[in-house]
Amino acid sequence: MTTMLFDQIVFGPVKSRRLGISLGVNLLPINGKLCNFDCVYCECGLNNDSKALNKTLPKRDEVFSALESKLFAMLQNHETPDVITFAGNGEPTMHPQFAEIIDDTIVLRNLYFPNSLISVLSNATMLHKQNVVSALKKVDQNILKLDSGKLSTIERINQPVGNYNLQTKIGELKQFNGKLIIQTMFTRGIVNNVIFDNTTIDDLQLWENIVTEVKPEKVMIYTIDRNTPVDGLKKISVEELTTIATRLEKHSIEVQVSG
Repeated sequence: MTTMLFDQIVFGPVKSRRLGISLGVNLLPINGKLCNFDCVYCECGLNNDSKALNKTLPKRDEVFSALESKLFAMLQNHETPDVITFAGNGEPTMHPQFAEIIDDTIVLRNLYFPNSLISVLSNATMLHKQNVVSALKKVDQNILKLDSGKLSTIERINQPVGNYNLQTKIGELKQFNGKLIIQTMFTRGIVNNVIFDNTTIDDLQLWENIVTEVKPEKVMIYTIDRNTPVDGLKKISVEELTTIATRLEKHSIEVQVSG
């Protein structure tokens, strides 16, 4: 199916199901995807689909200039973003100056739209880096991916590049002391002739166990809403998502459902 790449450092604002009016910031190449996950549902396509040879990351000063220019224009046009969101063509925390760019963004946000939030959508793979953790602790919405509590399911849905240790990841998530939002994409289908489904009883119980151990301030659960690089992925109904949400609500964890 047709997927898309973001061709600018700053894009939007767009209407997000989960975040409201979101101004996007892309710290990855504008001509190709760069990620250490290869999620079967990624709107940017699979890693091998990105053929661009020159995958240059934007420099810190380029990000600052692009973001300030856009925020100034929005202020002049009386447009207010609900949130400034780091997302884009891959994993934003892979940028070597991610922490410094977050500091710059806080300065610009405070100058132009002090009531807007700063969010980071991350796959949580770079939490072994203390500067990344410190930066994520500064943002308003530290949104970290956990698509299953079962390693075999994570390997099929997220297809991590390199070693992924689930027990290590749990410890890294716990270092935020609850100042994080867990995001989980629920879907099912077949990849390389192997059936996957992160809504099975086993998957959900293991996922619930991890979430209640991490104790996030909120959990966002959602399902596919755009084209995916792998055909045949199934959209999970709002009714089923709502039922899944009750597993966490009984632990007094806030859950946002987006169908």
